[in-house]
Amino acid sequence: MNHKIGFNPLSRTTAHRRAMTRNMVTSLFRFERITTTKAKALEVRKFAEKLITRSKVDSVHNRREAAKFIQDEKVLNKLFTEIGPRMKDRKGGYTRVLKLGFRQGDAADVVILELVDYKLDSDAKDEKAKSKDKAKTAAPKAANN
Repeated sequence: MNHKIGFNPLSRTTAHRRAMTRNMVTSLFRFERITTTKAKALEVRKFAEKLITRSKVDSVHNRREAAKFIQDEKVLNKLFTEIGPRMKDRKGGYTRVLKLGFRQGDAADVVILELVDYKLDSDAKDEKAKSKDKAKTAAPKAANN
């Protein structure tokens, strides 16, 4: 039986679909969060998860296999130096799909596809501020002793 073997062609030619998928995966790794339609997100997620699994082990073979799919050298380097090591302890499920609603023009389901450990810029700034405050309060205590 051939259940769940196929894929969604997204009403595109093979070349168009492949180029679009590569671009979206590259954007996902560059920005760690993209907004797209639900159908595209579910297809892109498959490729992104496989590439992240490869990036957990930084070898020449894995880099070359990923480079077949990701053309941007900076993004490829980010995948193997930042994203892969961050996901080292996870066994899978590196991405999440968050529903936003419906697009105005054609009522398509719009979603956010993001990496699981993605933090908003405001969250990252808050964490940096908290760590600076802790460092400032710890320094006077150490000076007093």
